[in-house]
Amino acid sequence: MVNGSDLALEVELLEAEELNLVALVEAQTPGDTRLAMCIQCGTCGGSCPSGPDMDHTPRQIFAMLRAGFKDDVLRSNTPWYCVSCYLCTVRCPQEIRITDLMYTLKRMSVEAGLYEDSTAPDLSGTFVDYVERYGRSFEFGLATRHNLRHRPLSMPSMVPMGFGMLTKGRMDLTPHQIEGLDQLRSILRRAKELEAVQ
Repeated sequence: MVNGSDLALEVELLEAEELNLVALVEAQTPGDTRLAMCIQCGTCGGSCPSGPDMDHTPRQIFAMLRAGFKDDVLRSNTPWYCVSCYLCTVRCPQEIRITDLMYTLKRMSVEAGLYEDSTAPDLSGTFVDYVERYGRSFEFGLATRHNLRHRPLSMPSMVPMGFGMLTKGRMDLTPHQIEGLDQLRSILRRAKELEAVQ
């Protein structure tokens, strides 16, 4: 039988764990996330174009964070399906910076090695690699590298679309560097230094 003081201590410990996890996510996200202001209205999930593919809506992810389900959150595909359209953030009645929080959860998932499918982290890494090398994405290289690694059998079905994009000038076969690439690299280097301090 659980006495009143044991139950009170258990509730206190659960509340402390909840605050620690929410505080951890907030501390790793730049700016004021307003995560603690979530009223569980569901506007974020209803606004999300990727919502049907997510195993948990953003609202559910925030509830899971509050409940201390860190590993479940970091194993979720939800942050990886976020396309950074900011519809959830714009429509949130509490002005929670949901998209920024999704970036934090992606990073935490990679650091903890808890993502189940490497497809999205690899795509993200390839994209970042091209931006760091050329200052912009290189769509042909990104699509080719990604699909060869994760969906090689789908490559033949993509040829007509790729050919159409090439003939209409919508895609280049070679990457192009932006002007001022050294400045961008300096900015990215400084951002990494600041991130390491946090």
